[in-house]
Amino acid sequence: MKIFIAGLPFQVGEEELTAVFGDFGHVKSLRIVKDRETGQSKGFGFVEMTNDDEAKEAIENMDGADYYGRRISVAEADDKPKTGGAGGGFKRSGGSGQKSFNR
Repeated sequence: MKIFIAGLPFQVGEEELTAVFGDFGHVKSLRIVKDRETGQSKGFGFVEMTNDDEAKEAIENMDGADYYGRRISVAEADDKPKTGGAGGGFKRSGGSGQKSFNR
């Protein structure tokens, strides 16, 4: 299952985020989207996990969490391109309580 993450703190790197999602299961791939010219994080990315149940657990536990002072949104990625846009994004599922984590 592919997961979309929005609101990522700019200082978070792929290695750290892989470890965070690795707490829930095997991470097949992870990519933080970066500006082509500066290499700076754009504050969102994608994680692909091999097990759907583990991915759903990660979404449930991390959506709405406070991560280095920023509230992140974590949801199943929507791979269907939207007309006139770049495609991707996330599907919104149920709400969640207050969560916080820092690595």
